[in-house]
Amino acid sequence: MEVGDLTKISNSVATILVDNQATVCVAESSAGGLIAASLLAVPGASSYFVGGGVIYTRNARSAFLPDPGDALSGVRSASEPYAKWLAETVSRHLGTTWGLAETGAAGPTGNSYGDKAGHSCLAVSGPHNNVLTLETNIQDRQENMWRFAQAGLELLLETIQS
Repeated sequence: MEVGDLTKISNSVATILVDNQATVCVAESSAGGLIAASLLAVPGASSYFVGGGVIYTRNARSAFLPDPGDALSGVRSASEPYAKWLAETVSRHLGTTWGLAETGAAGPTGNSYGDKAGHSCLAVSGPHNNVLTLETNIQDRQENMWRFAQAGLELLLETIQS
């Protein structure tokens, strides 16, 4: 995958967001900031991109997001329910039209929940909601990060087009 692939998707996302006077924010984990960087690579990003963060640990979640209370009781990271909560929470917290979240295991090994490397859960929250679980079956960390970012941007594009 080429960097231009992400930028091409981000350009399409940006056009739709600007045309609809909509905004987006991102909370990502295993993609390591690639989703936000791709959206910010488009000139004029300040008109639609409000903010984002790499929520890689519980400490980061506690520092950057409101206390979830009981909302995450029984919910583990790297799952669709967690990704959905993360997308909704970051969007509400930053006051955006759309929230995009990614959480998973980039590799080269799996995570403590038993997910193999290449597992990612993604969610979009907004006027329409969408979730996706991606299994790349690849152990290469960097390749997975790029694939997670691409899947997140494609999910966002698909969702905001509906």
